[in-house]
Amino acid sequence: MSSDSPPPPERPRGRGARPRRGVPGGVPGGRAWRAWRASRAVARARRSGSAALAAAVRRAGGEGGRVPPGLRLAAAYAWRLLVVGVAVYLAFTVLGRFELVAVAVFLALVATALLRPLADLLARVLPRPPAVALAVFGTLFVVLGLLALVGTAAAAEAGRLVGELRGGIGRIERWLEGPPFHVRHGVLSGAHDKITSFVTRHRAALISRALSSAGRVVEALTAAFLALFCSVFFVHSGDRMWHWFRDQLPEGARPPLDRAARAAWSTFAGYTRGIIVVAASNAALVGVALFLLRVPLALPLTLLVFFATFVPLIGSPIALAVATVVALAGRGPAVAAVVLLLIVAVGQFEGHVLHPLVMSWAVRLHPVVVAISVIAGSLVAGVIGAVVAVPMVSVAWAVTRALRHRPRGGA
Repeated sequence: MSSDSPPPPERPRGRGARPRRGVPGGVPGGRAWRAWRASRAVARARRSGSAALAAAVRRAGGEGGRVPPGLRLAAAYAWRLLVVGVAVYLAFTVLGRFELVAVAVFLALVATALLRPLADLLARVLPRPPAVALAVFGTLFVVLGLLALVGTAAAAEAGRLVGELRGGIGRIERWLEGPPFHVRHGVLSGAHDKITSFVTRHRAALISRALSSAGRVVEALTAAFLALFCSVFFVHSGDRMWHWFRDQLPEGARPPLDRAARAAWSTFAGYTRGIIVVAASNAALVGVALFLLRVPLALPLTLLVFFATFVPLIGSPIALAVATVVALAGRGPAVAAVVLLLIVAVGQFEGHVLHPLVMSWAVRLHPVVVAISVIAGSLVAGVIGAVVAVPMVSVAWAVTRALRHRPRGGA
């Protein structure tokens, strides 16, 4: 035996004692035992599919076995999770500083997901620029026309609605004074007088706040114009813009980035089209019911239900609660009870039929994840955060799945 050859492993002491198969002999904690434990940890890390973790565990094996392999593996995951958390926090901080631009780009992406198929269809019979212009500006004119129609209908019903609401408030007072509530007479009238006196005393402050919010209106108009501007170019040549951006990256990073981007866009476009279908279905059902029940402001309430559906889980119930209050003031408790039953029916139909049928192929998130995402988004960025939370989480999950499962024969 040469002097360079490694020493033989220690044999177990004691009569009849044999080491287990694959387990080195010697006392646990010895050199051979520690080397065996380190090799097992490296093998487990390799089987989990992470070469970086395997290298980290291999380097940690030189610590003399004082740190258990499970703790070393947890530490390797922990610092990576911390790095990802810091990156996400910095990304949201940057987006918060450029909120107007981020909202405009988000709206442009929504418009692109909705109008790109229409523009491609029109491009079969028209040149590409006129097809894009017709799809974008034609849809814009239709939306503005619907909003003008709703505003005209609301203005036409305003005079009649004021009288109905006054009578409805009296009916609500008499209803609350009877069983089972037994509210004392004059309580609601006193509250109404207090609100009126508060508005009278603080009229100047309220007017100044309204005027100070004019800047937000200018920002909203700026974001809408920027979104329209970006959507025209996204619909016209969004794929070429993406290919140019991808070609600026190192060649080794292009295939996984392209795979992640395709998964992200497919999920985002599917969610956008699906939520439009769900919102239109909810608004159609509610609108027909409100018109049949002759609830005041049925058309504006229908439009409110349509836009409220973009906030999952909580948007539709809030809009229908507003419709219930209007029905209670304008048509009485019986019609309000029917609208309240409508809230339950539409919620069940949306949760058990529309979402599984329309959204399951695009978004595969548990309802608990959706609820947490909506609440967290609303806490971070208000209504805008509640609207964008679910599509952002869906896109992140789609990108994770796309990068985790490599295609066969691909990068």
